[in-house]
Amino acid sequence: MTSLTAGEILRTSQSWFDRLLTSGRRTLLVQGAKTGLAAGLCYWLSLRFGLHEGYWSAISAIIVLQSNVGSTVTASRDRFIGTAIGAVLGFLASPWQRHPAAYAVTILIALLACGLLNLKNSSRLAAVTITIVMLVERNGSHWTIALNRVIEVIIGIFVALAVSVFVLPRRARQHLQTGLKREFEAQAILFEATLRGFGGTLPEDLQLKRETVSSLRLSNEQLLRAARNEPASGPASIEGLSLLSEFGRSIFDALLALEVAVRESCHDQYGARLEPELHHLILGINQSFKLLAECVGLWRFDLRRTGLDLERDVLALQAKVLEIRHTSITFPLDEVLRAYAVQLNLKHIAQLLRAARHDAQDATGGQDR
Repeated sequence: MTSLTAGEILRTSQSWFDRLLTSGRRTLLVQGAKTGLAAGLCYWLSLRFGLHEGYWSAISAIIVLQSNVGSTVTASRDRFIGTAIGAVLGFLASPWQRHPAAYAVTILIALLACGLLNLKNSSRLAAVTITIVMLVERNGSHWTIALNRVIEVIIGIFVALAVSVFVLPRRARQHLQTGLKREFEAQAILFEATLRGFGGTLPEDLQLKRETVSSLRLSNEQLLRAARNEPASGPASIEGLSLLSEFGRSIFDALLALEVAVRESCHDQYGARLEPELHHLILGINQSFKLLAECVGLWRFDLRRTGLDLERDVLALQAKVLEIRHTSITFPLDEVLRAYAVQLNLKHIAQLLRAARHDAQDATGGQDR
């Protein structure tokens, strides 16, 4: 058997370690370490403060510690409010703790209160706290039980927030910036695939591309809600991110409308008369998608690309449409209508892409630093 040298062993170990710590696994490892740290600190603090059921603070920390700071803040708020509502109602209803009807009514009141206050995510936590205060046998008064429960949750929330902010922090707005870049890149791919169906056949994987964009949109909307709860940090402002998210939604809607316009056009001939202006506009829109994604990634919206002028391409296509209008009578009406619908949707998408960069530059001053 051939023996390995120290250098080969080191290279092999490094290669194995790199494969082990892929981006996703590295994220899980960091999150696991932070969660373990937060839970251990909570249990230690509970013992120091004489809280004999300190595991509740550890449970609170485990529940509220999310993958980014913004989501942790949101989860902490929901858990604290839910626990406070549950503790108060559980204490008030404690004289009737052994009556199933009283317990059920208290749960109902908690859920209604959370619903009226638009605290849907706090409702289950309130119900859990009521159950603990009213049904779990412990030594001491119900007031003490309810107070201890709130203190335990506060310890868990405080530790989770501290760990999230100060130990290898991951900001929701940073992930949203990356997510929006990926969204516009995916929209460019969807746009290109959709236009293959104009005068031809739509790709078989078009639905998969559409679902990819839809999934990115959903993920980015969740990140935006979390980012709004974060303290300002980093170059990407919440105003700019919100604006780009709105444009992403509008562009996706326009792409869906474009898909409807190109369907059943596989035998159309009228659209070919719009060339080469149609092709130039399509290329310009595709480049604009990629430029917008690059601008988002660098968070600089004053970037330019040589030869790219969407306004010029739109005007050229409009002029072409007017030029060939007199020939439309020789083609089937549905072909002409589809060509006009495609032209209008392309114009709308081009306007949205231009406005996205222009408005983002105004909101961020070009470089939001």
